Amino acid sequence: MQETALALLQAMRPLQWTKNGLVFAALLFDRKFTDFSTVMVSILAAICFCAASSTIYLINDVRDIERDQLHPRKRHRPIASGRITPRQALIAAAVLEIFSITIAVLISPAFALVILGYLVLMVAYTLELKQLAIIDVFAIAAGFVLRAAGGAIAIDVPVSPWLYACTMLLALLIGFGKRRSELASLGGAAVAHRPSLGEYTLVLLDQYLSILAASTVIAYSLYTFDAAAVPRNHAMMLTIPFVVYAIFRYLYLVQRSELGGAPEALLFADKPLLISIIGWGLASAIIIFLTK
Repeated sequence: MQETALALLQAMRPLQWTKNGLVFAALLFDRKFTDFSTVMVSILAAICFCAASSTIYLINDVRDIERDQLHPRKRHRPIASGRITPRQALIAAAVLEIFSITIAVLISPAFALVILGYLVLMVAYTLELKQLAIIDVFAIAAGFVLRAAGGAIAIDVPVSPWLYACTMLLALLIGFGKRRSELASLGGAAVAHRPSLGEYTLVLLDQYLSILAASTVIAYSLYTFDAAAVPRNHAMMLTIPFVVYAIFRYLYLVQRSELGGAPEALLFADKPLLISIIGWGLASAIIIFLTK
């Protein structure tokens, strides 16, 4: 029983929950992080997204069990390796879905709609959209935008459109970086694992990454100057070097070291990247807290 529970937890991919940190963006940039009740609502919102995303991971792994068994890394996943059965995974997914929607309704009906929209989008991605080149990565990026929007809606604050633009561009950058890593590592077996990979080439993906890297830097730079929530003295521009370095480091790891297949693991495995992100977070918090 204990082994099954541990395998089920692993199948829920807790490391991926770090993506739901976007829920707290509105809390930071609208200076609500000193309000205890608002912080608690944000934490509940993040828990909702963790449960909703784990629901999708379980459904996805059940659907892709045969393809995952052909993948050098994914074949060790709990469902692909047989440590938990598809039936157990689907029961857990149903429980997590009900839990997520129930808590979301208690937060607010509007936030519940965001969670429901996220679930519908990700189920569509799992069943069909992941087979469509370019659309597959845009669907993933839309999921990140819903996280940022959900965090704002949960605590009832407006968020700058620049935040959504930056979130979308950064998510596209990471998504296409992941596709490049899959294509480079799997080689001739790439199409068998993910049919949409047959529509990509390494040269094409490198062009996408170059465009998105430049666009993300420009969008974030404009955000630090123009967004309503940032200090009027433009002190947020001091965080731009952190963002530029993090993007350059990510591109280095993807193209030079052939990493990027698991961005959530890469964040903790590469110390320079992790330090740059922590530095950005601390610098942003200090600037926003000390500057009006």
